[in-house]
Amino acid sequence: MISPAPARRRLSFRAGRSWSGRIGLGLAAAVVLVAVVGPLFAPHSPSELLGAPYQHPSGHPPLGTDFLGRDVLSRVLWGGRTVIALAGAATLLAYLVGVPIGLLAGVSRSFVDPLLMRIMDVFLAFPPIILLLVLATGVGPSPWVLVVGVAITHVPGISRIVRTATLEVSVRGYVEAAVARGERLTFLLRREILPNIAAPILADAGIRLTGSILLVAAVNFLGLGLQPPAADWALMISENRGGLTLQAWASVVPIVLIAALTIAVNLVADAYARGLGQSTERARIVR
Repeated sequence: MISPAPARRRLSFRAGRSWSGRIGLGLAAAVVLVAVVGPLFAPHSPSELLGAPYQHPSGHPPLGTDFLGRDVLSRVLWGGRTVIALAGAATLLAYLVGVPIGLLAGVSRSFVDPLLMRIMDVFLAFPPIILLLVLATGVGPSPWVLVVGVAITHVPGISRIVRTATLEVSVRGYVEAAVARGERLTFLLRREILPNIAAPILADAGIRLTGSILLVAAVNFLGLGLQPPAADWALMISENRGGLTLQAWASVVPIVLIAALTIAVNLVADAYARGLGQSTERARIVR
């Protein structure tokens, strides 16, 4: 009797079982909460001029003003949505493209596999930031160009991970049994292979999301992504870096928030990967 597919057992999220995972979850929740509900509590419009440039923190405004005299606190509360939304959209788009490519390459027994992998090698030859800068300068700075560009940088790595996992799963008994029954390729991919490679894909997603956050922030910092007067944490750092010695809060606060978000995502992803490895090892011992 053929044993059921391992992924058909319930997958429990294990990041919260370690201290690092709990810290990461709490930190991520705090930063996301600031980004999502922050605009509701912003005391001013992010583009409203309140006073002199680089005004020091006081009772009003509490974090001072930026290089144009706008309220730093209001721009901080408004500026997180773009970072999270653009990075999340880019990561999701990358998986929507990379996973089918990896699945097709993994199950193919013809020229399709090497052809797809050689195409991915071409994209891997370009450094991510260079590719993004070329797209931004050639097509023009806009949010959708940034999302597509960041997604393109992730697709080769995702497709290779999915291909490797698919090659490992496709030779197992339950997949061979489905092939012997004459099941269609779409059935094999949807019911037998994809559920059983979901765990490594999820473990990899945290690293990809961290990379997306850093790439989005880097391009916005260079002024080739979102354009002024948009409220964005990375754009705030770029705009106020000249007055760092005059009014540091305008740059330091967004720096801290971006760093906290990337650290939190890394902690959660690392905790989940460790929990997944321990679960897999215990399953092997039981078998």
